[in-house]
Amino acid sequence: MAKKDEFISIIQTGYQFAGSSIVLGGAMLDGEAIHGLQVKVPLRTMNRHGLIAGATGTGKTKSLQVIAEQLAANGVPSLLMDIKGDLSGVAMPGTDNPKITERAGKIGISWHGIGSTVEFLSLSGEKGARLRTTVIEFGPVLFSRILGLNDTQGGVVSVVFKYCDDRQLPLLDLKDFKKVLQYLGNEGKVEIEAEYGQFSAATAATILRKVVELEQQGADLFFGEVSFDVQDLVRIDENGRGVISIVRLSDIQDRPKLFSTFMLQMLAEIYASFPEEGDMEQPKLCIFIDEAHLVFQEATPALMRQLEAIIKLIRSKGVGIYFITQNPVDIPESILAQLGLKLQHSLRAFTAKDRKAIKMAAENYPITEYYQTEDLLTALGIGEAIISVLNEKGIPTPLVHTLMRAPESRMDILTPTEIDQILNRSALVRKYNQEIDRESAYEILSGKIAEVQEMQAQQAQQEEPEAPRRAQKEEPGMLETIAKDPLARQIGRTVARELTRGLLGVFGLGGARRSTSSKTTARKKTSWF
Repeated sequence: MAKKDEFISIIQTGYQFAGSSIVLGGAMLDGEAIHGLQVKVPLRTMNRHGLIAGATGTGKTKSLQVIAEQLAANGVPSLLMDIKGDLSGVAMPGTDNPKITERAGKIGISWHGIGSTVEFLSLSGEKGARLRTTVIEFGPVLFSRILGLNDTQGGVVSVVFKYCDDRQLPLLDLKDFKKVLQYLGNEGKVEIEAEYGQFSAATAATILRKVVELEQQGADLFFGEVSFDVQDLVRIDENGRGVISIVRLSDIQDRPKLFSTFMLQMLAEIYASFPEEGDMEQPKLCIFIDEAHLVFQEATPALMRQLEAIIKLIRSKGVGIYFITQNPVDIPESILAQLGLKLQHSLRAFTAKDRKAIKMAAENYPITEYYQTEDLLTALGIGEAIISVLNEKGIPTPLVHTLMRAPESRMDILTPTEIDQILNRSALVRKYNQEIDRESAYEILSGKIAEVQEMQAQQAQQEEPEAPRRAQKEEPGMLETIAKDPLARQIGRTVARELTRGLLGVFGLGGARRSTSSKTTARKKTSWF
């Protein structure tokens, strides 16, 4: 009895906060929930980031749903990455049942079915307001890191951006960037080298291949206009509830580079555009990244450094970032160390590697005399978790085995008809789903290349020898037709070149001499065309 009383006292003291907080669930000891002993998290520290981890089917998604809807009830908007397609139900009220009522009673809360105002967003073919950004907004440094370029290649990208900026060539989408690269490696090579130094065509070709690889993951849908304004993520509805924005990503699970590209750009844009807020009474925005391992598995070392820097600094903008994954080891240690809220559902131990991962996970939590953390991690039931948060002074709270509260919104997905109804009411869909393809670098340089080619063709005609021209006048007919037809002239040059190579091959001329003679003879023959 003394142990239980001591436990209750520690939890009551550790989870009692002066400011506003949200209830996550009820404390448990020896496998039993203690009525009214609530586990909370203060809104003031929700910008200190967090982790929701656990094996498949243990309740991670429902915990995410609970936190997002409780934040919304307190006027805090959220951005949810819906990789599996099972978060849409947060838009509709849930349905009560005896199990939900029993769970709420143990925790000491009342349960009311309520939905939140939701905006559906999309990176690809899923229905929702389109998320786009332009290449120029991405910037040369971030663009180079997304492509996985080395310093030399990144320098070339910076030169390309500078060249376009100086000449007012808008870089809006990937075809603009590719066109500029191709132009500077050919027609514009002399121009760029005169102003910016040597421009390696081989390096440009390498960068171009990297861009094509990114396109194959669907990034061509992400780059372009209309650019998404991140201020649209921090909206409050007419009832004072925070709007929950859900990015529907179920069709890009096999395209992690597109997902990590989007996430990094979104975080960088938020960091760049949100003002410094310091420590607020509650966060301005919370971002939940489901299947977080997808962000890190494709990240280069340079990309990882960028992510670490953003996560360290973005909390001062009033933004909290929450990673949802199966095991804490999926998150790099440098980032895991910065996460204030840790909510761990059950882990599975089928192999020696699993047991090692569980031991490492247990070491991430505060030491407690009330639980054997390593054993508890494999014994948690569905809808149970071990939790530690930061109190209002930034100190970790005692580790506690928690019976999680049930979501008040629907725990199932919406029907296609219900999703369409939400989209039809959406102002963001009307704002961002219009197609715009204004004149940019691609169109401007295509016109410039056409002009250069036309001038070259005219110059070539003016430089033709007088003798052949006189011969053409004296022998009108087929030769005159060939002279007037650019396509025919090209065919003629090809025929003459191949005929010359064939004759010299028969004569058995070899080595460098054969090569030189071939070029000379070809020039003489092709001059007639």
